[in-house]
Amino acid sequence: MAEALISPGVFLSENDQSQITAGPITVGAALIGPTVLGRVNIPTLITTYSEYSAKFGTTFISGGVSFDYLTSQAAYNYFQQGGTSLLVTRVASGSYSSATASVATIANTSSYSFELETLSVGTVMNNNVSASAALTTGGLLPSGSADNIRWQVAQVDSGSGLFTIIVRQGNDTTNNQSVLETWSNLSLDPNQNNYIAYVIGDQTQTVKFDDAGVAYLQITGSYPNASNYIRVSNVYTPTPNYLNPQGQAYSYYTSSLPAAGSGSLNGAFGGATGPLYGCLNATTYATTAPLNMYTSIPIVASVGATATTNTQGVFATSYDTAISLLANTDAYAYNAIYAPGITSQNASSQVSTILAMVQNRGTSIAVVDMVGYAQSISAVSTLAQSYDNSYGATYWPWLQVRSIETGKLNFVPASTIIPAVYEYNDKVSAEWFAPAGLNRGGLPTVIQPEIRLTVAQRNTLYSAKVNPIAVFPGQGTVVYGQKTLQARASALDRVNVRRLLIALKSYIGQIAETLVFEQNTAVTRNKFLSQVNPYLDYVQQRQGLYAFRVVMDDTNNTPDVIDRNLLVGAIYLQPTRTAEFIQLTFNVLPTGVTFGA
Repeated sequence: MAEALISPGVFLSENDQSQITAGPITVGAALIGPTVLGRVNIPTLITTYSEYSAKFGTTFISGGVSFDYLTSQAAYNYFQQGGTSLLVTRVASGSYSSATASVATIANTSSYSFELETLSVGTVMNNNVSASAALTTGGLLPSGSADNIRWQVAQVDSGSGLFTIIVRQGNDTTNNQSVLETWSNLSLDPNQNNYIAYVIGDQTQTVKFDDAGVAYLQITGSYPNASNYIRVSNVYTPTPNYLNPQGQAYSYYTSSLPAAGSGSLNGAFGGATGPLYGCLNATTYATTAPLNMYTSIPIVASVGATATTNTQGVFATSYDTAISLLANTDAYAYNAIYAPGITSQNASSQVSTILAMVQNRGTSIAVVDMVGYAQSISAVSTLAQSYDNSYGATYWPWLQVRSIETGKLNFVPASTIIPAVYEYNDKVSAEWFAPAGLNRGGLPTVIQPEIRLTVAQRNTLYSAKVNPIAVFPGQGTVVYGQKTLQARASALDRVNVRRLLIALKSYIGQIAETLVFEQNTAVTRNKFLSQVNPYLDYVQQRQGLYAFRVVMDDTNNTPDVIDRNLLVGAIYLQPTRTAEFIQLTFNVLPTGVTFGA
C-alpha cells in the first residue's frame, strides 16, 4: 500500500523482484498393455512400483507356468532408474465387470446395508465358489488369492451409528490377516462427513465415444474414490439424521447397520465376468493353453485375431480405445509413450495410430517396436523405413532380462527397457542429451541381446532409422543410436532434439496457459518474456541450445492481430547437436621432428 505524502521527508519502499520462476511441471511416461489386475482403459497415475503392483498385479499362471506381462517389466525398470510418475492404461479383450459384495444388516442376513464393488475387473476378482460357500479351515476363502481382496466389518456401534470396514488380501486367514486398507468411523448417514460413500468413494468411469469417434471417460457417482481397491456401489439403507436432537439413535435406524464380522458370502466378492489376466477365455484358455508371451508373441497380424494367435490375448479395440483416450492433452500429461508387445508386424494399425497421436499432441515421443523375436535385419529395416515421423523412435534387437517377479530369463522387445534408459538420461543429464552411448545408454539389467551386432549391421540399421543396441567388451549392452523415424535430414531426425522441443513446448505452454483471457498489452507480453527468457537461458547453460531469441512485441502483435484477440510469440532456437561420428587422425612422424607449441 502506497504511503500518502503529507509532510516533507524521505520515503523508502520495497519492490520484491526476487521471485524464482517455477520450474516446469514434471511429467513422466505413459504405458499401454495388459496387466493382471486393474480397471480396463482407465489411465491411472502410478508413482512407485509398489503402487503399480497393488493396482495392476504382477504374476499370473497360464498353462501351469508363471508369467508376468511386459507391462510389468517395463514399469519395474522405469521406476528402478528413478522414474517418478507413470500413466498406466490396462487393455483387455471382450466384456468384463467388477466383483461385488452385498453386506448384510444386523437385523437380517437376507437384507443388506450396502454394496461394495471392486475397482479391478475380471473373474480373478471372484473369491467365492457360490453364495452358500463356507469358509475353509482357518477362515480361508474358497478361491481367495493374492490377486483379489476380501472385506470385513468391525467395531459396529449402534449408539453412534459408526462402524469400520477393513479391506484384506483375498488369501489371508483369520489368524494371519493381511490388511490392505482400514476405513474407520464410517456412517450410513448421508448428512454427515463420514458417510461411507463420501469417505471411500462411489464413482466409476465408463468409456464413451463422441460423435467424431473420440474416446472419453464418463464419470458416474458423486464422490471421488479414495480407496485403491473398492468403491461403494449402493447404500441400501441410508440413515439420514441417525441421532435425534438429544444425541440418541433412532431405534428404527439401528437395524440398518452392517453386521460385524465377515457378513454374507463370508467376506467374499463375486459376480465378476470377463477376461482373466487379459485372456480371451477365462475358463479354459489360461489354464489349459499358455498365452503367447515373450518370444512366442506372433509376428503375423494377430491383434484382434483368434484366441490361438492373438497377441497376449488382447483385442485391437482395447488398444485403439486407450490410444484415443491418451490423445487428450488437457487430461493427460506425459513426455513418452510405450506399448511393449505390439509391433509393426502384428499390429501395424495400432503402431501407426500411436505415432499419429503423438505427432498431433506435439508433447511426447513414442517408442515403438518394428518386429517380433528372431527376425532379420532386413525385416526391421524395411518396416522402419515405411514410417516418417519425428515423434517416433525404434530400437532393435530384442533383449534378454531376468524377471524380478518370476526370476526367469526372458527375451523382451526393446520398448520394455527403453523407458528406463530415457528416465536415467533425464535424471543424470536432461531431456536434450542423447539417451545413448556409454555414459547414458547403458543397459545394466540386460543379460544379452538376441544378436550381437557387427559394425556393418549397425550401419545398416542406423541408415534405416533403427537405433541399434550393441555389446562392447567390458562395457556391456548399450543403446548406440538416437535417430527418430523422420525421413528427411534435419535437426529433428535426432531423439535428443525432438525431446528438447517437447520439453520446451511443455514448459512454455504451461506459461502461455496462464495468459489466456489476460489483457493483450505490453504488461502481459513482458510477463511472458520474463519467464521464458530465463528458462531458455538455463537450457542454454545446460548445453541444450547454442542460441535463442524470443519475440513478443509490437512487431508481431500489430493492432490487426490484437483486434482478432490473438497474442503472438515467435521463438527462435538453435539446438545443440551431438557428436555421433568422431574422427581421429593418428600421424606417425619420423625421429627428430619438432612438435610446435
